Amino acid sequence: MKFLDLAKVYIRSGGGGGGAVSFRREKYIEFGGPDGGNGGRGGDVIIETVEGLNTLIDFRYQQHFFAKSGQGGMGRQRTGKDGEDILLRVPVGTEILDEDQETVIADMTELGQRIVLAKGGNGGFGNQHFKSATNQAPRRANPGQPGVERTIWLRLKLIADVGLLGLPNAGKSTFLAATSNARPKIADYPFTTLVPNLGVVAVDGVEFVVADIPGLIEGAHEGRGIGDRFLGHVERSGALLHLVDGTSDHVVEDYQTIITELEMYGEGLTSKPRLTVLNKIDAVPEDEVEARRAALAEAAGTDVMTMSGVSGDGVTDVLRALRKLIKREAVAAETAPSDAPWTPL
Repeated sequence: MKFLDLAKVYIRSGGGGGGAVSFRREKYIEFGGPDGGNGGRGGDVIIETVEGLNTLIDFRYQQHFFAKSGQGGMGRQRTGKDGEDILLRVPVGTEILDEDQETVIADMTELGQRIVLAKGGNGGFGNQHFKSATNQAPRRANPGQPGVERTIWLRLKLIADVGLLGLPNAGKSTFLAATSNARPKIADYPFTTLVPNLGVVAVDGVEFVVADIPGLIEGAHEGRGIGDRFLGHVERSGALLHLVDGTSDHVVEDYQTIITELEMYGEGLTSKPRLTVLNKIDAVPEDEVEARRAALAEAAGTDVMTMSGVSGDGVTDVLRALRKLIKREAVAAETAPSDAPWTPL
């Protein structure tokens, strides 16, 4: 299945049916009176998060979604049929943006969440509705309300427990393939990962989801390389795993490049719990591993772990450290004071 995380969609709710002007005419009934029914209401455009989706690829082939209009009213006090709703199914983590691509209409973060994007128009009243003691034979009816037409953007931000960061060929895809059932593309040239990948990782009986995104390079916030558009997929992560290529002669500069891109991107990524790991130690002489790890730890201002995704050295320790970070973040989120004002139950 192809990956798509941004789609432009045109939606329109159904218009309401018009009311009817009708009078009861039957043999031997002298005073029939008005009996025009009301029009049916138009259908809504509804969006819902469903299970089993992790891409917006369906919206590449269909961009227009129009709900049915309501049926007009009829004589004998018959109300028109309501128009059918139309349902858009999206993966969990989808943001709904206005046409300007900046205003967030809704953030779909829970499974089964439903939101009405465009409400259908109400049906018009038939002439029976306007009957009164002073107007016993009204000859007017209301038209139905028109539907709502708008253009929206759907932007997917994958929901994962851990987000992988690093330069191209830092070993992110190798790590994901070695620790999960995911099978991302792996090769010895940059930008082998072109779209995000998700994998379920398990350690000590605990499972969590890891998201691998395409590598960042210097100037990614300016659009260089693949750019930083995929950083949105790690915004919801509870922790970040920053892999640094241990075979590089400039591990500190490589580390700082990623940190700079995170700062330029914003969205609070630099404040997330982050684990820095020196990767590919199987391809580095033992006497150089410690020197590079120490230099990286000094630049990062925190402890740096070492591992090799190919040989498996240190991978389990890294997974356990990630599990602790995720658990710590979850506890902090539960105990954090709420900003909402107190209200009586």
